[in-house]
Amino acid sequence: MLVNECVINKNDIFVELERKLDICFKDKELLKVALTHSSYANGKKNIKFNERLEFLGDSVLQISISEYLFLNYSKKTEGELTKRRALIVCENSLYEIAKKWDLGKHIRMSKGEELTGGRERVSILADCVEAIIAAIYIDAGFQKAKEFVLINFKETIDKAIKNKIVLDYKTKLQEVMQKNGDVDIQYDLIKYEGPPHRRKFYTQVSVNSKVLGNGTGYSKKESEQSAAKKALKGLEKDNG
Repeated sequence: MLVNECVINKNDIFVELERKLDICFKDKELLKVALTHSSYANGKKNIKFNERLEFLGDSVLQISISEYLFLNYSKKTEGELTKRRALIVCENSLYEIAKKWDLGKHIRMSKGEELTGGRERVSILADCVEAIIAAIYIDAGFQKAKEFVLINFKETIDKAIKNKIVLDYKTKLQEVMQKNGDVDIQYDLIKYEGPPHRRKFYTQVSVNSKVLGNGTGYSKKESEQSAAKKALKGLEKDNG
């Protein structure tokens, strides 16, 4: 049920997240399991973690998106629908959804996992989104889970249909910039900070010596992708 349809205990540790999700779980234990990473359960007895829910949530997400695309885009071929669905349910798309919910701070994980950047790790956040979808499915049924998916993935679906979801921003930037001939695209590591297990990198991307974007990440690759993404957004704004 929706948050405004039920009474929430203000002492409930999940109240903040339930408000973000606009969901009120009848069985709070399901949400707790969905938010529990396997590292948290290591060495502890009777602690359930979210891997099995991820498995189920992936299927619920796939069928919800598949049905929506099938019913609403009758002129698209099977191949086109498959491509769009893959963009919508991919790890990066799930990660973007998780960031909107600020999901990282709600996940239960070991101290070691947290110290190595677990609360911002793409795979952990994406898996947790799937686990939450499964928890809603078990708690409230398929129809409610499907409604939840379609509401929260609306922007992602729209971008996928318009082919505006980019999985590799560096490649996309190169394609855009080379439409007018060869250009020199340079990624420069400006600085890094933090301890070795939690190092943050700052990268700057320039085209023909003109700086187009700056990005950050917890690996050089991630910071370069971030810089390319910022550059693309800037170009889109300039041309828009």
